[in-house]
Amino acid sequence: MKPTRNKPLFYLINSITLYRIITAPLLVYLLLAGKLDWFKWLIGISFFTDLIDGELARNYNVTSVLGTRLDSIGDDLTVLVAIFGLWYLNPSFIKQEWVVLVPLSFLFLLQTGSALYRYGKITSFHTYLAKLAALTQGVFLLSFFFLENIQYTLFYTAVVVTGIELIEEIILVYLLPQWESNVKGLWWVWKKKQ
Repeated sequence: MKPTRNKPLFYLINSITLYRIITAPLLVYLLLAGKLDWFKWLIGISFFTDLIDGELARNYNVTSVLGTRLDSIGDDLTVLVAIFGLWYLNPSFIKQEWVVLVPLSFLFLLQTGSALYRYGKITSFHTYLAKLAALTQGVFLLSFFFLENIQYTLFYTAVVVTGIELIEEIILVYLLPQWESNVKGLWWVWKKKQ
């Protein structure tokens, strides 16, 4: 990955990414303090910045290894805080859906553990499936915080897409001998290898 030439834009886009990392503990505080309106709007902004920072970096050619890693950390923290919010506000939903959440958690831990073992760090593949999974997760989680009833169709869509995405990333970890960022997906890696 080539270093960026447009330093101000580079710093601006990385600041958008850092917002998600810095805001994560604040979101937990707001949730525990019962400031749910602030929590839901700030988590909404976090999901929105997740959608735009990577695209801005690629569109303006200001990508970097640091930015990619920060983006992955920000993504994971945003989803973890949102899941914590889901559990905190509706623990019965988590108990009810444990049959799908436990295997999904196992796949996440297997993917993360495989990457740490193989590369010494978490992945930042940012595949097309990962983007789709993040979108479906974000839509479901925001629907939970902003709507009165749980949207089960959105939930199961997010679960299926996330499960497939985690399986793809586990396979990619074993196919790619060195850490890479911004991999389009399994199909493109196989195609390149042939």
